Amino acid sequence: MAPISTSTWLGSDRVLARSVARPLGRFLHVEASGGVVLLAATIMALAWANSPWSASYTELWSSQAGVSVAGHSLELDLRHWVNDGLMTLFFFVIGLEIKQEVVGGQLASLRAAAIPAIGAVGGMVVPAAVYVAFNVGGAGVDGWAIPMATDVAFALGVLALLGSRVPAGLKVVLLALAIVDDIGSILVIAAFYASDIEPGWLLAAAGGLATVALVRWRGVRYMPVYAVLGLAVWFATHESGVHATIAGVALGLLTPARPLMPEVDADRVAGELSGDSAVSAAEVRDISFRIRESVPVAERLQDLLHPWTSFVVVPLFALANAGVEVSSSALADAATSPVTLGIIAGLVVGKTVGVAGAVALGRRLGLGVLPPGVTMQHVVGMGGLAGIGFTVSLFVAGLAFTDAALADQAKLGILAASALAAAVGAVVLRRVNAL
Repeated sequence: MAPISTSTWLGSDRVLARSVARPLGRFLHVEASGGVVLLAATIMALAWANSPWSASYTELWSSQAGVSVAGHSLELDLRHWVNDGLMTLFFFVIGLEIKQEVVGGQLASLRAAAIPAIGAVGGMVVPAAVYVAFNVGGAGVDGWAIPMATDVAFALGVLALLGSRVPAGLKVVLLALAIVDDIGSILVIAAFYASDIEPGWLLAAAGGLATVALVRWRGVRYMPVYAVLGLAVWFATHESGVHATIAGVALGLLTPARPLMPEVDADRVAGELSGDSAVSAAEVRDISFRIRESVPVAERLQDLLHPWTSFVVVPLFALANAGVEVSSSALADAATSPVTLGIIAGLVVGKTVGVAGAVALGRRLGLGVLPPGVTMQHVVGMGGLAGIGFTVSLFVAGLAFTDAALADQAKLGILAASALAAAVGAVVLRRVNAL
């Protein structure tokens, strides 16, 4: 990301620029760039799974690996280590994003959050209803939540390709909509895609979260303590039957999103240092500590982990899960499969209609307003881009279907729908700007 000139408002020391605009800019840049890496990983998975070496793809992700700690052992195949383990880090960052937006971002103001939230609800309910209409009474009905998701990395990537032709406010609305969408997806995963619940382990996970809250309240700032507690919460959640990634969300929501110390005045710090003929190591450590703690822990962790989840974790997830056979017989089965057709209709049509219809209703009822420069035509295009489900859709498909044939039909539907939704959204937004 190019350096920001200090002569611009974005580069100024104003509170809004410093605490909202610049972090949001970094987030959007990483998301858009991460979408490119995610696309490359998806293409690689598809190419590998359909190459003469396809057997090695299956063997790799089916190979077993285990750990044993204090008499407790856990053995999973590599795909589940990615899906249940590494993806917890992805959901932890989502938890951090939600916490920051609720405390001081787009979701902090009820009026500012209203339109994206209403649009997100419409964009979840309508696609799910469309999918169920295709699959009611069939074996694929359990996948009703697949078309509810929005992949913000891909969606923002398409907006980035459109550049300045898209109003900046639309990116903010899309980001807020995707965050509310993430909240809905998380609740659905926790409530509807849990396996047999083990009350003892669930209680242990809750106890671990309570311990995290307690040590935070007592002012403990040593990160390894939280890392150990986080691993314990993850393991207990995994063993409880609730999907382990929910532990990441819960830990993210417990992370402080306000500074632990007052904001540090840079000029005053410089004056303190220059006033001494010799600056001691203790003074440097003290000032460094004060500067660090004046930035919320949630923001620091998001800056640290967001590039790792965008450029490593999510692409690895795509590499492990997007490798579906694209043969003539598989395509023929998908073309008549209510699972595939329901996903395509839900993501491409349901998302667009649900998002745009809900936003129009919210505006008509006076519940909120769109940012300056954003019109309903832009919202329709954004609704199209919201149909890029991909990452979370693939994740839910893995939870919904144990039948390999249904899972493959769902993956083909997600891939086709995401590509079509990206094209539809981009075309609509280009036409709006051409008018």
